[in-house]
Amino acid sequence: MRWMDAMARVSVAEFASAGGLVEVGGVEYDSRRVKRGDVFVAMRGGVADGNRYIESAIAQGAAAIVTDSREAYDVLRLMHPEVGAALVERGRRALAEVSAAILGHPERKLALSAVTGTNGKTTTALLLEQMLRSVGRQCVLIGTIETHVGDEVRDSEHTTPEASDTLRVFADGVKVGATEAVMEMSSHALEQERVWGLPVDVAIFTNLTQDHLDYHGTMEAYLAAKLRLFEGEGAPAPRVAVVNADDAVGEAVIRIAGRSNVMTYGLAGGDYRAEDVVLAAGETRFLFKTPKGDLAIHSPLTGRVNVYNLLAASCAALARGLALEQVAAATEGLRQVPGRFQVVPSRNGVTVVVDYAHTDDALRNLITLARELVKEQRGRVITLFGCGGDRDRTKRPRMGRAAGEGSDLVVLTSDNPRSEEPAAILDEALVGVKETGTECIVEEDRATAIATAIRAAKAGDIVLIAGKGHEKVQILKGGTVPFDDVAVAAGVLAELER
Repeated sequence: MRWMDAMARVSVAEFASAGGLVEVGGVEYDSRRVKRGDVFVAMRGGVADGNRYIESAIAQGAAAIVTDSREAYDVLRLMHPEVGAALVERGRRALAEVSAAILGHPERKLALSAVTGTNGKTTTALLLEQMLRSVGRQCVLIGTIETHVGDEVRDSEHTTPEASDTLRVFADGVKVGATEAVMEMSSHALEQERVWGLPVDVAIFTNLTQDHLDYHGTMEAYLAAKLRLFEGEGAPAPRVAVVNADDAVGEAVIRIAGRSNVMTYGLAGGDYRAEDVVLAAGETRFLFKTPKGDLAIHSPLTGRVNVYNLLAASCAALARGLALEQVAAATEGLRQVPGRFQVVPSRNGVTVVVDYAHTDDALRNLITLARELVKEQRGRVITLFGCGGDRDRTKRPRMGRAAGEGSDLVVLTSDNPRSEEPAAILDEALVGVKETGTECIVEEDRATAIATAIRAAKAGDIVLIAGKGHEKVQILKGGTVPFDDVAVAAGVLAELER
């Protein structure tokens, strides 16, 4: 594609075509990945400035440069007149627009369902994808745990990638016949315009609780970032908005989603409701009440939080054209989501669960579910958790309080301390636990802490290992090391069962 054609729909402040003869074949924002003939989009980020790597990109063979720096643009015109150059105000918007043009606009060939919210994004996205696949539709999935391109499973580096990476996945999906895309849209991605220009057909809101205030600063700013999905990010507003009517900010989402067809769901309210809910370990049943009729739902998922996830995914599936009977049939065969109330097999009567809960609200919901499951056996709830470093510090005592209020024993340990000292993080979380008076064991080493929690349990008890879920590494001050909560727990159980 000619450089001028790739830039045809990009809003530019200044443009140099290098004689109009420059041909481009790809687009990159990481200079290390640039190939001969690529466009390199140099943009300023929160941590790094891509403009520092323009020379490196040219040395790698970049045929054209898009920059959001006037100084870098002027140097380019002077030092590299043979290279196409464009000065833009917003680098991420340009990255999205150039990528879409070069890749042949794959976003226009897929019906996109996008999920946002504090908790439940990953599960809801995976459930919706399974429902769509159950009626024979090929899908692309982009999320926290993994990325799917048809039947191919790839690792995910970020919940929501940069625009060029997303569009490449979409293009790969189109090649294998995909007609649907499902993705998680984080508040960071919406705020940073990483999803600019993606036409969303169905937008889903799960809930809003305190998280990411280290980045957004206030709950108002956090909510505003989420609401951008329902306004349209460089694209029209979604055709359908699926909104949790039971959430405290549900009404605010509905107001913003006024240009969309709104479907509300919930247990207490909403047009699509779950009634006569029956919960058990490995089983959830409810009557799905809808304006189009009622239907019995049976799922192998566990817990009240998964009722909400099932409602959200079911509404989105209906919005994408599935019939009620198809939704009900799909829920029967839904598979467990890794790291979301994942039960580690045990033969000693102790239930061990690994879950991603990493906010006080998610932790409270997890413990409430565990309490319901052990009620008949009069078992105890043992909760292991930690708090992430370099993240919102104000939620640490809140998480400690949530753990202490619902548990019989709390084991406080490291999560991903990152650049912080683990002991300092533990001290801040311990304040909340102490307010409840619940017994608490503090063990900085996570593997030792998991062993301590499981060894403290007796038959009929449930051990919750919270915070990291599906993650396979632990991020420490000295670097990243392999760590898998499920594998560590399974190892401890195997020793006890010998």
